[in-house]
Amino acid sequence: MLLDASQGKFDVVMAWALDRVGRSLSDLLATIKRLEACKADLFIDKELIDTTSPTGMMPFHITGAFAQFERTLIVSRVNAGVDRARAAGTKLGRPRIDAKKEEAIRTALVRGDKGKHKLAAEFGVGSGTVARIRAELTSAL
Repeated sequence: MLLDASQGKFDVVMAWALDRVGRSLSDLLATIKRLEACKADLFIDKELIDTTSPTGMMPFHITGAFAQFERTLIVSRVNAGVDRARAAGTKLGRPRIDAKKEEAIRTALVRGDKGKHKLAAEFGVGSGTVARIRAELTSAL
């Protein structure tokens, strides 16, 4: 639908209910912004919302302001929690694999006969771990 809107195939999206347009508030607002950029409006039958007029747009702008405020609060709380954990000496992130296994992966990477995903499966680690070790090898050269 958004691709068709960007190609100018229509100028109004009509939906039965707001939950048919977006899964969450942020998803809904992003969809509406994309429709605005495509010069397409939105009409919601069940809630009688019509963004073709300034009066119809007002609820979306108010909702968007509250959504942005909520996102800012969440980011602030998460950052405060991370700072508090660091100050308490908590080590963040995934624990590293043992040195023996890391060396075996490094040796297999140097051999070069298997790809990242095969090595990850063989050693029982994530492909990101193999990628990290490969990056460390590359940067050491």
